Amino acid sequence: MKKLIFLLILFLPFKVFAYETNAKAFILMDMDSGRVIAGKDVHYVQSVASISKIMTAIVAIENSDINKTITVGDEVLKAYGSGIYIRVGEKLRIKDLLYGLMLRSGNDAALAISVAVSNDVDSFVKLMNEKAKEIGMKDTTFNNPSGLDEENGNFSSAYDMALLMSYAMKNEVFRKITSTKDYTLKTNKNVYKWHNKNKLLSTYKYTTGGKTGYTKIAKRTLVTSASKDDVNLSVVTINDGDDFNDHKNLYEEAFNEYASYSILNKGFINIIGEDYYKNDLLYLKNNFKYLLREDEKDILKLKYEINKLKKYKSGDKTGVVKVYLGDSLIHKEDIFVKKGKEKKSFWDKIISFFKND
Repeated sequence: MKKLIFLLILFLPFKVFAYETNAKAFILMDMDSGRVIAGKDVHYVQSVASISKIMTAIVAIENSDINKTITVGDEVLKAYGSGIYIRVGEKLRIKDLLYGLMLRSGNDAALAISVAVSNDVDSFVKLMNEKAKEIGMKDTTFNNPSGLDEENGNFSSAYDMALLMSYAMKNEVFRKITSTKDYTLKTNKNVYKWHNKNKLLSTYKYTTGGKTGYTKIAKRTLVTSASKDDVNLSVVTINDGDDFNDHKNLYEEAFNEYASYSILNKGFINIIGEDYYKNDLLYLKNNFKYLLREDEKDILKLKYEINKLKKYKSGDKTGVVKVYLGDSLIHKEDIFVKKGKEKKSFWDKIISFFKND
């Protein structure tokens, strides 16, 4: 038997923005919830060029000791296009290669990373595709670690690349690398000074990272991320001749229109009207926050569904809270029980009284 309790959160209306770009396809996504704020042909699939190096980087970070020093092998002799121009026999860390990969889009770095992590390029590409499947990238096929498409390139969509960037930005190492403007490296053969090709890092103060891309087939592709006032966004543009300006304009519109709200907070909860578990404590394990426009707050609804369990123990699932925006279900969070309410000491009661608990 289920007991349903409805709570409604009400507020006021606001303004709607245009969200236009010069791109063949684009997306503006909230990296925390995955909400698509704006987009055009978000599942359009084509070669995505070097923005696919985001996957190369996160796979390397998750599958290797990035502080390990490696010796560059003959694989770099096969590299062409953009490079960091490392040499056979050169010694450097995988981490150094990742900076060369992300800041300067080194195709030679991509090949060296693949061999360092998986011993050969094909095995590394397999890891790339496995990770894509794991994080829900349904429009994507990787055929190489660099994004070069003269033979058999990497194919994806704006939506999938935004999913990838949202995933990668949760990794502290990746965040540090992609946000770096300049990197200096001294090896046994050379001294390198790399400046990030992502111009937004130097021209737009809210930028937190990204990756550029270009081939004759793919045209200009760009993934960036930006954060302001706890709003964390990613923009992906496919075939956009004015991509840096478009990204900045999309961010500005979204930052003006949306704010981040804590909808659910992990910990103990009090559900108005719920008395079946009155002698116990109900709780959530996770926080949930969501971007809302001012005019959307009056259609946000929380619906609690509580299961009346005859037999249960602490830690058992007792229900679910569903978050709706209008008629659309945007999130579900399980509710758990802790048997028996904790007894407060005299001093705890005094403190709670003054804290209004």
